[in-house]
Amino acid sequence: MKALRTHAVGGPETLTLDDVSDPVPGAGQVVVAMKACSINFPDTLMIRDLYQFKPERPFAPGGELAGVIDAVGEGVTGWKVGDRVIAMVGNGGLAEKVRVEVGRLFPLPDGVDFATGASLLMTYGTTYHGLVDRGHIKAGDTLLVLGAAGGVGLSAIELGKAFGARVVAAVLSEEKAAVAREAGADDVVIYGRPPFDKAQSKDLAEKFKAACGPNGANVIYDIVGGDYSEPALRSIAWEGRFLVVGFPAGIARLPLNLTLLKSCDVCGVFWGAFTAREPKKFAEQVAELFAMLKAGKINPRVSARFPLERGGEAIAVLENRQAVGKVVVTTE
Repeated sequence: MKALRTHAVGGPETLTLDDVSDPVPGAGQVVVAMKACSINFPDTLMIRDLYQFKPERPFAPGGELAGVIDAVGEGVTGWKVGDRVIAMVGNGGLAEKVRVEVGRLFPLPDGVDFATGASLLMTYGTTYHGLVDRGHIKAGDTLLVLGAAGGVGLSAIELGKAFGARVVAAVLSEEKAAVAREAGADDVVIYGRPPFDKAQSKDLAEKFKAACGPNGANVIYDIVGGDYSEPALRSIAWEGRFLVVGFPAGIARLPLNLTLLKSCDVCGVFWGAFTAREPKKFAEQVAELFAMLKAGKINPRVSARFPLERGGEAIAVLENRQAVGKVVVTTE
């Protein structure tokens, strides 16, 4: 079979399409024939050895996929060859066949295509956990979403609206602003690219404050970090919750006096660790996301598809912050 793998630390251009042996399922495992694998921010970090987990090389990036069970290992019950599934694998997804622990499998709902299925759990799962468990979001809150036109950002707009919040989306361009509004954003802030000097940072803070209103943002969902974080924090409400989700623009340095002045919380959102530590709660949230998908409250937007041999290009699109919605690699 074919697998797109990293052999040395580097960017997406260093990935190679390799011929490798088909995986064989062990006890408690299945092999899934990958039909679609979504690209997520950890993929851009993992191949550069910048992520929390560093798999042994060579490995294929790709942590979230959808496909069909091709083989079943010893002791596996409740799954059979031919079942349509979503699989969370951490890495290894950019391959024609992937070995998966049954505890990381979920049935792909009827009527949901593979690309949509592969685009659901990591983005919407991260946001559900972030807004509910860490952000304690409630109806009537104002939610400020940074990086609102990417896959995670759009999930935050949709879930924020589903939870009854007023959503302010912050994006890089008018094109992305239109996408955010289409997803349900009540207001949009368009920011420039960093670095920002002191005056630019203050100006962005004022834009955030104006959009969030006199009481500020009850929840800030920070997917981008860098020079955007401090201006956003300056717009937070009294006892607001600032959620740290990702750092494509760099790791921010926050002046902690602002947290005292607003009596606010800065909360990390590490969804991968949450799913491992609280599998029962994670499964309950997946069931809720499936119900919301069926009800039309959420709808993953797949904006670009690449064949497996061009999977490096898909990672580059995300790494360069060119993605609008989800980017997916497919085998069909």
